[in-house]
Amino acid sequence: MRVLALAVVLVAGPVWAKTCDVRAFGAKGDGTTKDTAAIQKAINACDHVVLSGGTFLTGPIVLKSNTTLEVKEGATLLGSPDMGDYPKVTFARQPTVQPLVSSLNAEHVVITGGGIIDGNGHVWWEYVAGIKDAGVLGTDHPRPMGLVFDHSKHVRVENITVQNAGFWQIVPYYADDVVIRNVTILAPHSPNTDAIDPFSSSHIVIDHVRSSVGDDNIAIKSGAINSPGPDAPSTYITITDCTFENGHGLSIGSEIAGGVQHVHAERIHFKGTDNGIRIKANRDRGNDVSDITFKDIDMADVKIAILVSEYYPKVYPEGDVAAAPVGRLTPKFHDISIENVTATGSDVAGVVVGLPESPVVGLSLKHVAIEAKAGMKIAYAQVVMDHVAVDAAEGEGITVSPTATVVKK
Repeated sequence: MRVLALAVVLVAGPVWAKTCDVRAFGAKGDGTTKDTAAIQKAINACDHVVLSGGTFLTGPIVLKSNTTLEVKEGATLLGSPDMGDYPKVTFARQPTVQPLVSSLNAEHVVITGGGIIDGNGHVWWEYVAGIKDAGVLGTDHPRPMGLVFDHSKHVRVENITVQNAGFWQIVPYYADDVVIRNVTILAPHSPNTDAIDPFSSSHIVIDHVRSSVGDDNIAIKSGAINSPGPDAPSTYITITDCTFENGHGLSIGSEIAGGVQHVHAERIHFKGTDNGIRIKANRDRGNDVSDITFKDIDMADVKIAILVSEYYPKVYPEGDVAAAPVGRLTPKFHDISIENVTATGSDVAGVVVGLPESPVVGLSLKHVAIEAKAGMKIAYAQVVMDHVAVDAAEGEGITVSPTATVVKK
């Protein structure tokens, strides 16, 4: 009887992952037929969904828990150009449209395969041409994001190209344990097409990513402008061995109403970005930003090498600035380390400027060498410099305002 019982357990025991090709569910992969329903049926029925050897035109699809979406090399998941295929939804408390690929309250989601996920964003970029504030969530001209992992855990995006989403490309939103590795992200010369935006998310690994986009290469966020709260912070984010080309740089902010802590970026290469290292906020969107480290960074032809400003979208305040009351959304930048940085061909070496009521404190610059047309300006800040050299073609290398304290070692 014991042998028989064991046999029954073995037969009825492990449930193995079911692998399905989307063509078995009616997908054509001809680049013309809309394969949305067929792809979604495959996702609903299977654990491992495969796209191979074709261009699969689709509207939004949603991944469930324990799903692997494999877009094989030579295959493309292509977003539909028909705006009507993207239903209206709410995201981050704001009205928008459904992303091309998303998960909601899902766990153990994998996107991989060596192929391409293309948002076909040109129609959306034309749609917002000339529209004021088109890059802000909640406008009357919403655009679909590329990949959104909403309140999801244990997500892996590896060995894939993500490109041309109508809006932000990859967004972990209130997500935990997300790895984005060996990924190429492309949308150069397009509006507000951030490559990766961790938003109120934790334990994020961004590794060996190359991005060339129309906005931030990375923008760590945690809350909207004038957010009523509550907002969760973004924490424990590691960014390593990445190359950033066209784009606005590696940013924290500007919308950080929940705060950002424990970010480590190392071995990052910038080539022609608008900014290099950038931490940005303002009185209407800030919070605590601390325990931030940038190490082993090289930049070539970056317009502003280092930017730490609590006046975004301005870089530096104009004229005298009066202190304001400290509130929930006051930026508080402290305990920031920037080490082993070289930059050549910059327009501006850097700007470090806090608010009168909330100066930047605990900022350390160590072994930093920058060659630029204009130097570095520091105001409303406490900075420690160790082996910092700024070679400015015009004016002083480093200008320190009476409102700032700089200690040189």
